[in-house]
Amino acid sequence: MRRFLLLLLVSTAALLGGCGYNDFQRLDEESRSAWAEVLNQYQRRADLIPNIVATVQGEANFERGTLEAVVNARARATSIQATPELLNDPAALQKFQAAQGELGSALSRLMVVVEQYPNLKANQGFSDLRVQLEGTENRIAVARNRYIQAVQAYNVLARSFPTNLTAMVFGYSPKANFSVADEATISAPPKVDFGTQKP
Repeated sequence: MRRFLLLLLVSTAALLGGCGYNDFQRLDEESRSAWAEVLNQYQRRADLIPNIVATVQGEANFERGTLEAVVNARARATSIQATPELLNDPAALQKFQAAQGELGSALSRLMVVVEQYPNLKANQGFSDLRVQLEGTENRIAVARNRYIQAVQAYNVLARSFPTNLTAMVFGYSPKANFSVADEATISAPPKVDFGTQKP
């Protein structure tokens, strides 16, 4: 009986090792780690915003609506709880992504409006914050790309034969990934109109 149990245990270990079980564990951890880095960079951006807002508020005639849009977008983006379950819920991930996208757009509009204020452009503190924000946006892009790659590797394993059988047995369903908000808009070629030139 002991030999049978030992043989069963060894067979089960060999079967689990060859069926992708360990790969699911590794890739699941890699995707969670990559997601944590995405959240880390989004948090870094959210932490910079109060300093940017405080600096911009010092400009007496600054457009209040633009500033309020940034503050409101930050509030919405930070109100979404980024729990581990978010990774397995495409609708929740899309909501999170939309809120972060809205914040990014509001910050972009703010930076465009700032160009109209020479005092802000000359302010060294604001200049430093702007450089930090640009660096953070780059870090967000890199972190998102790493997460996309980690999820892709996990999803390929979850959908490939024979590891898809292991996925079904142990409940490893494909993970949600970042998507483009309006794919039709970005796939359309840009319209260029130079207008009519006067002779």
